Amino acid sequence: MTDRELVKKAFEMHQFAYVPYSCFPVGAAILAKDGRVFTGCNVENAAYGSTICAERTAVLKAVSEGCREGWEAIAIAGRGEDYCWPCGACRQMLYEFAPGIRVLAARGDGECKMVPLAELLPHGFGPRSLR
Repeated sequence: MTDRELVKKAFEMHQFAYVPYSCFPVGAAILAKDGRVFTGCNVENAAYGSTICAERTAVLKAVSEGCREGWEAIAIAGRGEDYCWPCGACRQMLYEFAPGIRVLAARGDGECKMVPLAELLPHGFGPRSLR
């Protein structure tokens, strides 16, 4: 799967987002080395702390379906004018399972930028660093 196709999958997740408060749908798609793709969207809640981001939804789906390693890339797509980068909690969750993952951040017009997660979360820590 190409990066462009992965970004398209992330945009497709906007239709499932539950965003009555922010009105800002975000979609995410994780590509595993075996070719599987795990998607997610943001799901808001009146108790704001219970809201979950699209990236973490995709991570939870991958893990709950037995895919805990071998993630190549994650695409994150928003509708804004700026690139849709993962928040700090999502960066940490991604680092837990895939510190070397490539992050594709897309903006509303479809343009995207790619950076390695290590650039977004320098000096990250996870199970490998705690041993």
